[in-house]
Amino acid sequence: MKKIVEKALLQWGMEDAEWSLVAARENHVYRVRDGTTSYALRLHREGLHTAAELRSELQWMSAVATNGVSVPSPIATKNGAFLIEVEGINVDLLDWLPGRPLGATEARLETDNRAATFRAIGREMARLHKISDDWSPPDSFTRWSWDRAGLLGDTPLWGRFWENPTLNKEDQALLTHFREKADHELRQLEHSLDYGLIHADLVRENVMVDGDKIRLIDFDDSGYGFRLFDLATTLIKNREEPDFEQLRRALLDGYRSERPINTDQLDLFLALRATSYVGWISSRLEEEGSSDRNIRFIETARELLTEYLD
Repeated sequence: MKKIVEKALLQWGMEDAEWSLVAARENHVYRVRDGTTSYALRLHREGLHTAAELRSELQWMSAVATNGVSVPSPIATKNGAFLIEVEGINVDLLDWLPGRPLGATEARLETDNRAATFRAIGREMARLHKISDDWSPPDSFTRWSWDRAGLLGDTPLWGRFWENPTLNKEDQALLTHFREKADHELRQLEHSLDYGLIHADLVRENVMVDGDKIRLIDFDDSGYGFRLFDLATTLIKNREEPDFEQLRRALLDGYRSERPINTDQLDLFLALRATSYVGWISSRLEEEGSSDRNIRFIETARELLTEYLD
């Protein structure tokens, strides 16, 4: 990747900048230091999103940032392009936001003013949704959809969770039954639920805490979807916290301080979020640490699906 990074930085006039790898998950993300200013250089994984989808993501992030929610803003090259291709890899550059991640997945949440923090996250999530509803995307705008088909169809965005090869017969039957039940329920409800552009991955690592400010990063999974899916994504990673119910109330209170939302079906979306992880890990079982994560994902899905179906 060194050659691609160096070629890309030329396009932004930063050939003398210092850079280092900070994340290698779906994308390779590098922190670039040009003088006293830092940026995030993203090398996008081949085949995940088209160039049109990536340009749309950047357009949306720019609109959100312009309207007051703290998210990364795209930086144009010397030629005015926000997305370039280097040796077949799509590359963009974002400004670097200050702060620290709220926490790490599977670790105990270590943060002061916990309820206040989750209330602030809820407010920023609601503002993100409101700005998105007020924004008029260009005709070329395209992102994937976390709709009924994207969650429960024959080819869900994150994989056929009911076919995870490690499932035992009981869990496979549970996930298959849930899929049928949830599809029926969602078919009845989908046109009445709050739907629009969502972040879709507001887990601890993507929520930056900077004093009393909350900043949202990593819009790679963003697209159209049910707003309850955003709430469920934040909540599901904090279910093991001893004050989870308080955190849940704080998140919803913060959200409702900015815009209304009907949360009657939130438990359904917690279950849907759980199954998506079981599908996501299915194609990554050979990666380091995936075995333990797969076990956790299946255990969480088993608990939430059983609760929902009961």
